[in-house]
Amino acid sequence: MTFTSFNGQEIVPYLLRGEQINRPVMLASGNHSSYPVSFILLGIPGLENSQFWIAFPLCAMYVVAIIGNTTVLHIIRIDHTLHEPMYLFLAMLAITDLVLSSSTQPKMLAILWFHAHETEYHACLIQVFFIHAFSSVESGVLMAMALDRYVAICFPLRHSSVLTPAVVGKLGAAVMMRALLLVSPFCIMVSRMPFCPNQIIPQPYCEHMAVLKLVCADTRVNRAYGLFVAFSVVGFDMIVISVSYVMILRTVLGLPSGQAQLKAFGTCASHICVILALYIPALFTFLTHRFGHHVPRAVHIMFANLYLLVPPMLNPIIYGVRTKQIRNRVIQGCCGKDP
Repeated sequence: MTFTSFNGQEIVPYLLRGEQINRPVMLASGNHSSYPVSFILLGIPGLENSQFWIAFPLCAMYVVAIIGNTTVLHIIRIDHTLHEPMYLFLAMLAITDLVLSSSTQPKMLAILWFHAHETEYHACLIQVFFIHAFSSVESGVLMAMALDRYVAICFPLRHSSVLTPAVVGKLGAAVMMRALLLVSPFCIMVSRMPFCPNQIIPQPYCEHMAVLKLVCADTRVNRAYGLFVAFSVVGFDMIVISVSYVMILRTVLGLPSGQAQLKAFGTCASHICVILALYIPALFTFLTHRFGHHVPRAVHIMFANLYLLVPPMLNPIIYGVRTKQIRNRVIQGCCGKDP
């Protein structure tokens, strides 16, 4: 990839499958900054010859995520016996996964299959908001589910009176409001800054740090705020989850029989698997981005893509396999008879 100049404007030639995309940079003027009319999303640099085929497993994973989460939502909606805190939180998780996966995958597949590299400036900022906001929501929902497990195991007789539908709704609203208040400044701060002529984002979607690299101004405040949001959201949620499970562990180990202990741990297994499915890819992506300077860019991008796609795909599978009520409903719907 090289940069040349034509009549005082930057031209970005991008070699893809033997074709060059030559496009002049156009800047629009706002009240506070000059911003590009659009950005160029490159897809997966370094794997241009393979990305057409890479899109097929990504598409399959996206389809599984859509079908799985839609199925979970439908089952919870039609089965009134599932209108309990755990399943209401699971419905929130399914909605979050649908939004999170759909905010990136359709455009990514369009880039990899149809070379639709251009994305409009405001559409890019909207994608930044959805990616970061609903990542925060997903973490917050997992925290709320940990609180649900804590109350259910440590205070079983008070579970229904403590976690009423109204309380569940307030927890969901608080998680959403937190994401809105913390992530909105990402887009507001970026929109007030001037951009350099370079319009290239070397990945298949817009996220905060990738857009910041195109700004022609001091971005230390933006970067510091981004780290603050990441560490405060994940840090707070992980502390609550960890404390909840420490209390659960103390209660379970105090049960008189091993069978009762296994049953109590079994009610937490699905939630623990979902936590691992979210935080392990996130941690690996963060560590390779910060410290893996010798890791090829294509590997960085692939793991970042999987971080946004694997949890939405795995969550309904994990709960579908391990939750008897959901599993029985799926079998009944597929086979037309009770399992």
